[in-house]
Amino acid sequence: MSYYKRHLFICTNTREDGVCCQQHDAREKRDAVKKYAKHAGLTGQGKIRVNIAGCLDRCDEGPIAVVYPDAVWYRYQSVEDLQEIVDNHLVGGEIVKRLQI
Repeated sequence: MSYYKRHLFICTNTREDGVCCQQHDAREKRDAVKKYAKHAGLTGQGKIRVNIAGCLDRCDEGPIAVVYPDAVWYRYQSVEDLQEIVDNHLVGGEIVKRLQI
Protein backbone atom coordinates (compact mmCIF):
# COMPACT_ATOMS: atom_id res chain seq x y z
CA MET A 1 0.00 0.00 0.00
CA SER A 2 1.20 3.48 -0.85
CA TYR A 3 1.90 5.92 1.99
CA TYR A 4 -0.60 8.38 0.47
CA LYS A 5 -3.85 7.43 -1.26
CA ARG A 6 -3.47 10.22 -3.85
CA HIS A 7 -1.23 13.20 -4.58
CA LEU A 8 -2.24 16.51 -6.13
CA PHE A 9 0.76 18.05 -7.88
CA ILE A 10 0.26 21.73 -8.71
CA CYS A 11 2.70 23.38 -11.10
CA THR A 12 4.07 26.61 -9.63
CA ASN A 13 6.80 27.11 -12.20
CA THR A 14 7.91 30.55 -13.35
CA ARG A 15 9.19 31.02 -16.87
CA GLU A 16 10.79 34.22 -18.00
CA ASP A 17 10.43 33.34 -21.68
CA GLY A 18 6.70 32.74 -21.97
CA VAL A 19 3.49 31.51 -20.42
CA CYS A 20 3.72 29.78 -17.06
CA CYS A 21 1.46 28.60 -14.24
CA GLN A 22 2.80 31.12 -11.75
CA GLN A 23 1.39 33.91 -13.93
CA HIS A 24 -1.96 32.66 -12.57
CA ASP A 25 -0.84 32.87 -8.90
CA ALA A 26 -0.39 29.10 -8.78
CA ARG A 27 1.81 29.08 -5.66
CA GLU A 28 -0.69 31.12 -3.66
CA LYS A 29 -3.56 28.89 -4.81
CA ARG A 30 -1.56 25.80 -3.94
CA ASP A 31 -0.83 27.19 -0.47
CA ALA A 32 -4.54 27.88 0.07
CA VAL A 33 -5.69 24.42 -1.03
CA LYS A 34 -2.98 22.71 1.03
CA LYS A 35 -4.19 24.64 4.09
CA TYR A 36 -7.79 23.69 3.22
CA ALA A 37 -6.93 19.97 3.03
CA LYS A 38 -4.93 20.06 6.25
CA HIS A 39 -7.65 21.86 8.22
CA ALA A 40 -10.25 19.40 6.88
CA GLY A 41 -8.18 16.49 8.23
CA LEU A 42 -7.61 15.06 4.75
CA THR A 43 -3.81 14.86 4.85
CA GLY A 44 -1.42 12.31 6.30
CA GLN A 45 -0.62 8.64 5.97
CA GLY A 46 -3.28 6.74 4.03
CA LYS A 47 -4.90 10.03 2.99
CA ILE A 48 -3.90 12.71 0.49
CA ARG A 49 -1.02 15.09 -0.10
CA VAL A 50 -0.91 18.43 -1.94
CA ASN A 51 2.50 19.12 -3.49
CA ILE A 52 4.28 21.81 -5.45
CA ALA A 53 5.50 20.64 -8.84
CA GLY A 54 8.05 22.18 -11.10
CA CYS A 55 7.22 22.61 -14.75
CA LEU A 56 4.79 19.96 -15.98
CA ASP A 57 5.43 21.06 -19.58
CA ARG A 58 1.83 21.97 -20.39
CA CYS A 59 2.31 25.71 -19.97
CA ASP A 60 -0.11 26.79 -22.71
CA GLU A 61 -2.93 24.95 -20.93
CA GLY A 62 -2.16 26.37 -17.48
CA PRO A 63 -2.55 26.66 -14.66
CA ILE A 64 -2.11 22.90 -14.41
CA ALA A 65 -2.46 20.24 -11.74
CA VAL A 66 -2.24 16.44 -11.95
CA VAL A 67 -3.52 13.71 -9.63
CA TYR A 68 -1.42 10.60 -9.06
CA PRO A 69 -1.52 7.65 -9.12
CA ASP A 70 -4.53 8.24 -11.40
CA ALA A 71 -2.61 10.38 -13.95
CA VAL A 72 -5.58 12.74 -14.39
CA TRP A 73 -4.69 16.25 -15.56
CA TYR A 74 -6.64 19.37 -14.67
CA ARG A 75 -6.78 23.02 -15.61
CA TYR A 76 -8.15 25.21 -12.84
CA GLN A 77 -8.90 28.89 -12.36
CA SER A 78 -9.55 29.31 -8.67
CA VAL A 79 -8.88 27.95 -5.20
CA GLU A 80 -12.48 26.69 -5.28
CA ASP A 81 -11.67 24.62 -8.40
CA LEU A 82 -8.75 23.05 -6.54
CA GLN A 83 -10.92 22.39 -3.49
CA GLU A 84 -13.41 20.64 -5.77
CA ILE A 85 -10.61 18.45 -7.13
CA VAL A 86 -9.53 17.61 -3.57
CA ASP A 87 -13.04 16.80 -2.36
CA ASN A 88 -14.33 14.94 -5.40
CA HIS A 89 -11.25 13.27 -6.86
CA LEU A 90 -8.60 12.91 -4.18
CA VAL A 91 -11.06 11.99 -1.44
CA GLY A 92 -14.09 10.71 -3.36
CA GLY A 93 -12.36 9.08 -6.34
CA GLU A 94 -14.54 10.89 -8.88
CA ILE A 95 -12.88 12.80 -11.73
CA VAL A 96 -13.99 16.42 -12.02
CA LYS A 97 -14.88 16.30 -15.73
CA ARG A 98 -15.40 20.06 -16.16
CA LEU A 99 -11.78 20.74 -15.18
CA GLN A 100 -10.14 17.69 -16.79
CA ILE A 101 -7.84 18.19 -19.78
